[in-house]
Amino acid sequence: MFNIFKKKPDPAASNQQDPIPAQQAEAPAEPAVEQSLSFTQRLKQGLAKTRQQLGGQLASLFGGGKIDAETYEELETILLTSDIGVPATQKLLDNLKKRVKRENLEDTGALKTALKAELLSVLAPLEAPLQTNTHAPFVMMLAGVNGAGKTTTIGKLAKLFQAQGNSVLIAAGDTFRAAAREQLQVWGERNNVHVIASEGGDPAAVIFDAVNSAIAKKIDIIIADTAGRLPTQMHLMDEIKKVQRVIDKALPGAPHEILLVIDANTGQNAVSQVKAFDDALGVTGLVLSKLDGTAKGGVIAAIAEARPIPIRFIGIGEAIDDLRPFNAHEFVDALFD
Repeated sequence: MFNIFKKKPDPAASNQQDPIPAQQAEAPAEPAVEQSLSFTQRLKQGLAKTRQQLGGQLASLFGGGKIDAETYEELETILLTSDIGVPATQKLLDNLKKRVKRENLEDTGALKTALKAELLSVLAPLEAPLQTNTHAPFVMMLAGVNGAGKTTTIGKLAKLFQAQGNSVLIAAGDTFRAAAREQLQVWGERNNVHVIASEGGDPAAVIFDAVNSAIAKKIDIIIADTAGRLPTQMHLMDEIKKVQRVIDKALPGAPHEILLVIDANTGQNAVSQVKAFDDALGVTGLVLSKLDGTAKGGVIAAIAEARPIPIRFIGIGEAIDDLRPFNAHEFVDALFD
């Protein structure tokens, strides 16, 4: 068991070797952020593929004409192909028909505003910013399948919490994958954050030590990584439940937040992941990553219908500040405009 702290690099050593293979462990470079662009503008850029998939098809539907059964059939097809899912699509259509009747809407041009309002009503309950000042230290446990973006999310969260004036400690609980531990080391050095890790061994033991260290050093926030796993592999899910129990032993009542990181590119499979991890752990918040690379951003509505768990953050790019709290109004506006 060892601690990884930020150290000044040895120029001589750096010229001799590169201890972290770039293809395995190097944290992504931070691209320059256009300061002239507001977050709303960057959100629209990030959701461009989803907007083209959804908004592009809706544009012809909202072009004018009488609202009839064929209109609703076409709208249903568009929503389904945008990964909004069958239950959420049915709910949206049912509520939209009621609104059309209630407001005496006749022209398809009025459907855009009505659909935006109904979609917002589905997503608004998921808007619940994470509150980290409820416990000291505040312990977060991250879960998700391999490749969902947990490691990158941890680095961005550490930077975000530091910017809010908090001290942060990272527990590298994915002891099965050396690259994950090394990636967190890079993030820790970049953000001057302590990282507690182990070369192999029991993940629960690593996190147990991290929690005790944070208590002793009066750290504000602990971010605990866990091994990526498929929710269908029950023995692996049992292991992550063990980690949860050990954290509670180290600090009764912890973890205070169980964040599930979901790759938006997985579409409807994301709903299955949410259900499986929630059943096993009692997920308290979601992070939807990689929205900038998918046309399946509509899956948020499917998740809202299946398991209305708060979406704490969304990832819309590779820059360090492209992980932001979920805002339902901004998200819906970015999908349509």
